[in-house]
Amino acid sequence: MDLPTALYEPVDGGHLATALTIGPWDPRLQHAGPPAALLAREAESVSGIADGQTVRLAYDILGPVPVGPVAVSARVLRPGRRVELVEARLTAGDDRPLMRLTAWRVRSRNSEGTPEPAVPLPGPERSRPETADFFTTEVAYHRALEWRFASGSFNAPGPAAAWTRPLCALVDGEPMTPLQHLLVMTDAASGISAVLDWTTATFANVDLGLSLVRPPAGEWLGVDAATTIGPSGAGQCFADLYDATGRVGRSAQSLFVEPR
Repeated sequence: MDLPTALYEPVDGGHLATALTIGPWDPRLQHAGPPAALLAREAESVSGIADGQTVRLAYDILGPVPVGPVAVSARVLRPGRRVELVEARLTAGDDRPLMRLTAWRVRSRNSEGTPEPAVPLPGPERSRPETADFFTTEVAYHRALEWRFASGSFNAPGPAAAWTRPLCALVDGEPMTPLQHLLVMTDAASGISAVLDWTTATFANVDLGLSLVRPPAGEWLGVDAATTIGPSGAGQCFADLYDATGRVGRSAQSLFVEPR
């Protein structure tokens, strides 16, 4: 299969989304994972804390992001030598933001920390390779990462845990960083743990939040997710996030639920 080498190609001061960004709801629209990573990349580029780490990322998905040219911008809202708050925005074709990120960053320093328990999942070498069967095009978001399931499945309802590693770059010509990889992966938490039928229900997330205790590291990252649907048209997905040495944080997504 001839796949793009990156999720985005740099063009005319912006970025052109490739087919690897295509989401599951409409082939004209991006999955939120790739633009989330692109926004985090932009936020880090304006940071005034050179040795900082991002500890909280809060995304608002204000509108569908088309598969095509997009632009990102960022600014420091609250500067500081030890703690700062950065905002990044993504647009496509006009000035209306389609996704917005606010990220808290803090200065890194050496400390003992609390002991990390062992990862409560079978490792990627003991997990099952799987490909999602609900995407409407052969080349789409599900081809950007290699997926290995420790439990659950892309293609069956219920909680699921999976390991992933990148099969492409975020931006052409640059290696995908572990934090970027984490963000490309984490927005899929509500997809791998879906409890509704993709063909009869919409359960798209309107936000994405991550709280990180330390930066992720290494080639393989893991997500252990569960989704709950309420009785009034809303749902929540919560996930624990891992690298090979332990838990790096947690994520949450609010879902808008209705019949298709």
